Amino acid sequence: EAVKWYRQAAEQGVAEAQFNMGGCYLNGTGVAKDQQEAVKWYRQAAEQGFAEAQFNLGVCYMNGTGVTQDAQEAVKWYRQAAEQGFAEAQFILGGCYLNGTGVTQDAQEAVRWISKSAKQGVAKAQCILGLCYLNGTGVTQDAQEAVRWISKSAKQGVAEAQCILGACYIEGIGVTQDAKEAVRWISKSAKQGYAPAQCAMGYLYEAGLGVRKNRTEAIKWYRKAAAQGSKDAIERLRELGE
Repeated sequence: EAVKWYRQAAEQGVAEAQFNMGGCYLNGTGVAKDQQEAVKWYRQAAEQGFAEAQFNLGVCYMNGTGVTQDAQEAVKWYRQAAEQGFAEAQFILGGCYLNGTGVTQDAQEAVRWISKSAKQGVAKAQCILGLCYLNGTGVTQDAQEAVRWISKSAKQGVAEAQCILGACYIEGIGVTQDAKEAVRWISKSAKQGYAPAQCAMGYLYEAGLGVRKNRTEAIKWYRKAAAQGSKDAIERLRELGE
């Protein structure tokens, strides 16, 4: 019934309805799944300037969903959505510039777009922007600015950011060294199943950093990381005779 009404509006040129029709065909909601039909509707909405449809059309081109895979065409649509302030598109466009996907690699341009997204609260963008500041990628290296963005991302629950923030506290990078605070953030990440954090938890328990030394607990975390293929965890288990 929903599709029936979406279709009537879409056929009258209502961009949001065209976008919704695209989603229905992409996911098989109320209609048989049909990627090419999804792209047809996304394109109609995108050509009317509907930012979310432009972004989704870009994703279709990037992944070859219902169209021939074309990174340059994907970037064209991402850019149109990003220029309208669509935060997810800004982040993905920044990633394209960071990796040279569909565009010439340009770290400064990458940071420009990623920072726009990060300022709108996109957690993954905040993490990547923090890493750019940490490594001096496209910006002047600035550990305190790195930690500021990584903290924002970590507080939104991004496991990678939580692990990196914990590492900053261990090393005293951009923050005062604090092993207990390191454990707090790394454990949050590890509990989400992030293998590097699980390996780090093993190391913290093995070394007694921020926690009481506990070989059993260390091995438990190393095993979790090793099960996900962590070479460092596998090596630590081997050295511990496990």
